[in-house]
Amino acid sequence: MPFRNEPHTGISDSEPMALAQRRRQRSGVSAILTTAGLVLLTAVLSGNAAPPLPSKVEFNRHIRPIIADNCLLCHGHDKGTRKAGLRLDERDYALKGVNGRAALVPGNAAASEMFKRITSTDPTKAMPALGNKLSAHQIALFEKWINDGAKYELHWSYLPPQKKAPPAKGHPIDVFIRAELEKEKLSPSPEADRRTLIRRLSFDLIGLPATPEEVDAFENDKSPDACEKLVERLLGSEHYGERMAVHWLDLVRYADTVGYHGDQNTHVTPYRDYVIASFNQNVRYDRFTREQLAGDLLPNATIENKIASAYNRLNMVTREGGAQAKEYLAKYAADRVRTTSSVWMGATVGCAECHDHKFDPYTMKDFYSFAAFFADVKEEGVYTPSAFYSRFEPAVLLASDEEKKKLAEFDKEVAAIDKEIAAAGKDKAAVKALKEKRKEADKRRGEFDTTLPACVVTESVAPRTMRILARGNWMDETGEIVQPGVPHFMPQPNTPTLQHSTTPPRLSRLDLANWFVSRENPLTARVFVNRLWKLYFGTGLSKTLDELGTRGEWPRHLDLLDWLAIEFMDSGWDVKHMVRLMVTSATYRQTSKPTDKLKEADPYNRLHARQSRPRLEAEFVRDNALAISGLLVPKVGGVSAKPYQPGDYYKELNFPRRTYTPDKGDSQYRRGLYTHWQRTYLQPSLMAFDAPSREECTAERNVSNTPLQALALLNDPTYVEAARVFAARIIAQGGDGFEARLRWAWRRALSRTPTAKEAAAMKELFEKQLAGFKGNADAARQLMTVGYAPVPEKLDVTELAAWTSVSRTILNLHETIVRY
Repeated sequence: MPFRNEPHTGISDSEPMALAQRRRQRSGVSAILTTAGLVLLTAVLSGNAAPPLPSKVEFNRHIRPIIADNCLLCHGHDKGTRKAGLRLDERDYALKGVNGRAALVPGNAAASEMFKRITSTDPTKAMPALGNKLSAHQIALFEKWINDGAKYELHWSYLPPQKKAPPAKGHPIDVFIRAELEKEKLSPSPEADRRTLIRRLSFDLIGLPATPEEVDAFENDKSPDACEKLVERLLGSEHYGERMAVHWLDLVRYADTVGYHGDQNTHVTPYRDYVIASFNQNVRYDRFTREQLAGDLLPNATIENKIASAYNRLNMVTREGGAQAKEYLAKYAADRVRTTSSVWMGATVGCAECHDHKFDPYTMKDFYSFAAFFADVKEEGVYTPSAFYSRFEPAVLLASDEEKKKLAEFDKEVAAIDKEIAAAGKDKAAVKALKEKRKEADKRRGEFDTTLPACVVTESVAPRTMRILARGNWMDETGEIVQPGVPHFMPQPNTPTLQHSTTPPRLSRLDLANWFVSRENPLTARVFVNRLWKLYFGTGLSKTLDELGTRGEWPRHLDLLDWLAIEFMDSGWDVKHMVRLMVTSATYRQTSKPTDKLKEADPYNRLHARQSRPRLEAEFVRDNALAISGLLVPKVGGVSAKPYQPGDYYKELNFPRRTYTPDKGDSQYRRGLYTHWQRTYLQPSLMAFDAPSREECTAERNVSNTPLQALALLNDPTYVEAARVFAARIIAQGGDGFEARLRWAWRRALSRTPTAKEAAAMKELFEKQLAGFKGNADAARQLMTVGYAPVPEKLDVTELAAWTSVSRTILNLHETIVRY
């Protein structure tokens, strides 16, 4: 690549770099000035700081990302899009080259065709061909790498993690982080104050705000282990499992409806309860994995095991009359590959459905062999249209003792009718009447069944034939038949643990689960701890939570990521141990306030010299408002709840048509986690704050900042009602006078007192609103009608309306919905 504005290098704009270097050598000018030297010289002359070349250029860290971004689309694993027959994804192919011209000549960059092409200015020869020219620094990296031997490496995430000892004594996380900070000549930030710490830990561990009483107790606890005691209390809370479940339900795309076509309701809420209970009970992650992928295959499988296996049934399904069953079975299979590989491997195996993966070694055979693990799942391609609350069998009934008694009565009635039919003999009239009676009994039994709690489950049947579908075409039956298998380039499972009637024995879903949590698997532990890190530090150690492959980000702290992964396995896959390890570190406890130096040196906080400031997730924005107002009902588990939303929101849904009626009573005020999750019409307030539809696996939610969010906090009935109830509490419990009440409200919402500037602004708002409502009492009374919560008697409606305006503002503050 030519360098512009370089009068001292002797390089013309039209001259390839390698030729220019040889010309300099012949003329005796700058004979030792290689591309690396030119990079430095260019930076000096231009006044721009170029990153220094590392002493050792590593393929994974330095070269692979450049090749992935610029070369592999045309010269990668996928033969369907490969140009000129050249492959650069593996060293042997690159050394062989094309037509006798080696792409790489180890030890000699100038003789390497690849280097010639990336430094060429001839538009017919220059590479990359897509117009994304490499920078001078990237070219210098290539030159040094080739001259040093052009050694390839298996991608870092496919190599076993290495547990290097922390470089000093102390908390391992702090030691690793501070070692990197020292290299960058940066210092960690001071510890956050006690009020900030307890709010941070409460939001992070249970998804709820700390009460003023809890804040006071923590601030007054002078014991050296006060923080550790707080962590243990929160980890022991039943709400810890609810907080953890939100992330997991995103991954497994949990929803209350089936997604396709009519998006009818299905029965899956017991699975959500299972997830919450598993995190609360600290079920080890290896067991958690086995139960979900293969709970039905475990010896002496319990009802809980079968409910866990609902994981395999959380994909979208259809009951559309004109749908093709074979097509949808192919869709379901592909969905399971995408989801399962993303959840446990952080991999994009789904990209190999129609062609070999363009960047990673996954082949189409890998994709369909992976899908074959789930070929034994009993399901229908198109489910038979039936009652609205169809169970999408197979499912388990979870009847109470009283309900079981009622079922027994139905069974007894049917048995008696059958006995009468048998006794009627050849009396056709009697038999006909009895059969009609039996039909009516069956109908009543069926109607009663639909009212019973149930959960879809996995049931293993004779596996369907799985073959490679050319270009993903479900109608093409010419592809190779495949058996269950994991990606060919990764460590392989042991002998099948379950013997099937097939010959040879097939690997099962239980084998897949065991493979995921085997120590030989390089991905599972890394993926989990990386996502856990994101929950508590704002960004993963590798920020691409759903992609640890070639297109993912090289971890900013790979040694720490690997140390955590091995620690997770060594602990027996103990999730709470890893959470505890992270949140008791000094790195976690740092203030989130950046200095000017940190803003400039590390604007995205990848070095972790401070804490991050993530916005609360959608469910917790709602939970926080309900908790502040006093409306929150903290019941754990149970059926989904229906919060306020427009009654005609579902008017476009058909098969059947439906309306929406918000729940009354306690169900209206339950945590956002329990919101009825309609895939095609997600609850509007949750959607405004970036909750996913869960049609696909979501490893990381988008975080937007839009006016709709402020409007939702101001006008959504949930938040208006919360503000109204909060206002009534402010008047009743806040003391006498505006200042006292504002201090009470501020402490309840933000765990601190307002500044003088804040108090003045709120007083101005209150007085303006009070005057307005006194002049328009109807508007005040109208505001009181929002929500089901009763308005306390004997309160001045205009004063309550004015305080409602103040509390609406408090709930809309940036500080209210952000974890500091």
